[in-house]
Order: sequence, then structure tokens, then C-alpha cells
Amino acid sequence: AAFSEMDRLSGLLSRYDHASAVYDLNAHGRLRDLPPELAEVMSSALRYTRVTGGYFDVTVKPVVDLFQQKLGGENKVRPTDAEIQECLSRVDARLIELRERSLSFKADGMGITLDGIAKGFIVDRASEVLSRRGIRNHLINAGGDIRTRGAKEDGKPWTVAIQDPWKRKTYPDVVHLGDGAISTSGNYEIYYDREKMFHHIVNPKTGLSPHGVTSGTVMAGTTLEADALATSLCVMSPSQGTDFVNGLSACESLVIGKDGALWKSKGWKSAAI
Repeated sequence: AAFSEMDRLSGLLSRYDHASAVYDLNAHGRLRDLPPELAEVMSSALRYTRVTGGYFDVTVKPVVDLFQQKLGGENKVRPTDAEIQECLSRVDARLIELRERSLSFKADGMGITLDGIAKGFIVDRASEVLSRRGIRNHLINAGGDIRTRGAKEDGKPWTVAIQDPWKRKTYPDVVHLGDGAISTSGNYEIYYDREKMFHHIVNPKTGLSPHGVTSGTVMAGTTLEADALATSLCVMSPSQGTDFVNGLSACESLVIGKDGALWKSKGWKSAAI
């Protein structure tokens, strides 16, 4: 049942599936009879745009599309500054109009990508399915977005290791979780160019891929929140992101800088292994 719900929501929120609500929105610039799940994700996305001061923005799709178009094929051509700026002119979550039953863009050529928040939402929903079925103790891992409830069979807390971006067969840190969530975002998985200048995370303020942070990990109450905030930390500088999380309640973070330095929020607790 949990996997079925994950498949259903993935189809609904995918920007690639021609039958999805998100594809329809991007193709026409508006969507009537808004599915409640998409309304919930978009409401959260707009909230995190405000909370992060614009560092989280689902309207970066035009820039991501430009990177994929220019650098995704065999003949890789670096996007020009003019092309990036042209795409950036269509990036602004404040130009999204979200109503109870409809969603629309206020400018032509806009589009959304929910890569930085949808998976967290889907993991939370799968966890709810398991809980309703009486499975109190469980861990769901969806490629770096993890939701935990209860404890392991022996009553001990769940143990989660933070991935080393450089794959050196070690872990930067290990944490324990009970009821909660943890998510890691990084620039080390998907690069569009050999020089590693352009990757799948885009700074919505500049239209460029940030390079000051190698990975950002957030512990939060929900996977949706952890997912969105981890993405945001990869756009901020290590010190800026850590200060930002220190100002939030019920969230903690671990940022790995491009030089390998670890930046931990005030309440981050490493597990005693």
C-alpha cells in the first residue's frame, strides 16, 4: 500500500509525465481543478520560499531546462550569460498565484520543478500509510530522504549515517532518530558538464549552480521540511546556512563545505557508536 501511494504521487507530481498535473501546469501556465496533493506541496513550497528569503524557489525550471538543453547531449555547449539571464527573468515564485482550486503563473514561459520538495512529501505520505496500517516502527529511505517512526526491533533508535560526498568509505557523521526525518542534498551526484560548473541545484538569485557547499543535511519533523531546507542549504554559504538553521525551531543541520569542513547547527547531536 505504501509503495502504491508513492507511485501514485510520483506520477501526479512529475514534470516529465505527460499525464501529470505538473506537466499540464507547465505546458499551459495554469491549472484548474487543482489536485489537493499538488496544492499542499505548492503551499509548502511558497512558504519555504518566504522562510529562506528566496533561496528555495520551485520556478527555477527554465534555468534547469537550459542546462539540460545545452549540456545534456553529446555536443555540450556552455550556456551564455545572456541565456542564463533570459531564463532567470522567468524565475520568481512570487509570480505564482495559488488559490483553493487553481494554480497559475503571472508571466509567460514560467515552469516549476518539484525536485527539491516532492520526494519528501511522498515519503511522509508513505509513512502515514504504514502508520494507519498499524506499522508503528518503520524507516523509509528514498535516495537520501529518510523518515523514521518508533524504533528498531531491539528498542534502540534508528541509526543513520551521512554520506561522504567523496565516497572515501567513511562517514562524516552518524545520528540517531526516533520519530523524525533527515534529508541530504548535494552537488556531487548530477553534473551536466565535465568541468563540474553546472549541476542540478540552481541558485534562484543568480541562475548559476552554487559551489560553496558540497552537501547539506537537515533533521526536521517531516521529510518535506527536511528536503526543502537541505536543498536551500546547498544554495547558501556554509556559515549563512548554519546561522539560518540556528534561527529555526525543531530543525538541525550539518553542512559540508567544498573544502570538506563540517558546519553543525547548535543542536546537532552525533550518535555515540
